[in-house]
Amino acid sequence: MNSLLTDKKNSWCPGCGNFGILNAIQKTIHTLIEKGFDQDSLVMTSGIGCHGKIFDYLKLSGFYSLHGRAMSTAQGIKIGNPDLTVLMFGGDGDSMGEGLEHTLFAAKRNENITMILHNNGVYGLTTGQFSPLSKKGYKGPSSPFGNIEEPFNPLPLIIEAGATFVARSYSAKIEHVTQMLVKGIEHKGFSFIEILQPCVSFNNTYELFNERVQLFEEDLTHEQAILKAKSKDPVYIGVFRQFDKDVFSEGIIPDHYKPNNPDKLMTRKEMIRNML
Repeated sequence: MNSLLTDKKNSWCPGCGNFGILNAIQKTIHTLIEKGFDQDSLVMTSGIGCHGKIFDYLKLSGFYSLHGRAMSTAQGIKIGNPDLTVLMFGGDGDSMGEGLEHTLFAAKRNENITMILHNNGVYGLTTGQFSPLSKKGYKGPSSPFGNIEEPFNPLPLIIEAGATFVARSYSAKIEHVTQMLVKGIEHKGFSFIEILQPCVSFNNTYELFNERVQLFEEDLTHEQAILKAKSKDPVYIGVFRQFDKDVFSEGIIPDHYKPNNPDKLMTRKEMIRNML
């Protein structure tokens, strides 16, 4: 798996949950390659934050995006070349704060992208400010007397937005993270995988999640998935929703703009030019 690593010095804090995610994504890519995926067809984007450093440590083609704009970048890549398998890495601040509208609309459109949410419940890179997913009462530099806001719960939000694959895992359970990533990437449609990821410096939740995380494997209805996603004790991990629906990048160019002769190949640029 060393072939997937770069020579960049890793600056994550010792014990950071991001190490588990990096390990799992390497295992995931090797599993996909064994199943016939072409590594050159895999591309990645990331936002700004501790999660975003994975772009420096993982040897894949891609685009290091602006804060909160990794999902819009990922959608542009997928629309431009639907044959690519697009992985988007986001943080709880980056993708559920600045980039929330892009996240929700990618789910609504059912764009064929896999989003991996690194959820440590804090802005770790900028030394511990509370994020949209920080628990109420969290004390940090921007909330010294405790965060007075209730946090988002990302899974019900994404389920209601229309994502066709929604899962959760825990960075300390690397094999389970790998399983969720493989299933999400193989799913045709918008895949959203929340990974609970302790920040040892500012929001160390290892003890909490080690006690409360519980795996489930049954199929859930929409309503059951919402209820299970909201549970705080236990905190469930597994696949909450999976179903099929038309994907955005395949429907964006109407059929009547495509070539009538199946033997005539037309590039995407030519199709767009025909539309204009």
